Amino acid sequence: MLASVNEIVIAQADEALSEDQLRQRAYSELLRQRAQQLGLLAADDPAPEQGVMSEAASRAIEALMDRELTGPEPDEASCRRHFDAHARRYAHGERLQLRHILFAVTPGVDVTLLRQRAESQLIALRASDSAAFTEAARTLSNCPSGAQGGQLGWTTAAECAPEFGRDVFARTEIGVLPQLVHSRFGLHIVAIDAREPGTMPAFETVREAVAQQMRQQLQLSSLRQYLQTLVAEAHVEGIALQAAESPLVQ
Repeated sequence: MLASVNEIVIAQADEALSEDQLRQRAYSELLRQRAQQLGLLAADDPAPEQGVMSEAASRAIEALMDRELTGPEPDEASCRRHFDAHARRYAHGERLQLRHILFAVTPGVDVTLLRQRAESQLIALRASDSAAFTEAARTLSNCPSGAQGGQLGWTTAAECAPEFGRDVFARTEIGVLPQLVHSRFGLHIVAIDAREPGTMPAFETVREAVAQQMRQQLQLSSLRQYLQTLVAEAHVEGIALQAAESPLVQ
């Protein structure tokens, strides 16, 4: 069981920070305090200033995760199942001809209203022709590509922001995608105009890449559970964080 986390984590409202940024600061502070409790970080380590923690705290959090977030090594059968289900992720040379309209998330923007605006436009464009998409990109997009009707040209996953590429290249549709695509830049309406399939590798040639992907997914899942348990045992003010209903990390 985790020892009780008694310190108060306060994420003060700041108009320059989004809820996601405030939430990230609170999670980082929970991890920093946990590292102090376990003796991985000095008790007098200074609190972060404007979200920037000490180098010692960053190293201590890495050590904390190495210690607390251990999990089983993915076996051959699990790796093969993962590869069979996600083989297109490992294709070499796949390209998509893309257009997009970016609704940028910037400091102070009302994300709820921005999403509603983007979703309303998405519905309209799915029922319209290509010319409507071009005009909407020119008038609405916060990306420089808007001047060219949102054209991104032939694009590989490696040329995209990772989260954008994972979402778009996992799709099989041609045309305007039915859902918004999220990235670090904001919300995107995406149209796939054409697709060039890549070369599918043999499992044996990408076995280690598959295993590493599975390790990252397991670690991310474990970290989420660990943070939820820390939240349940802490007093947090200023931002809503999801807490575990019961201990998830032993």
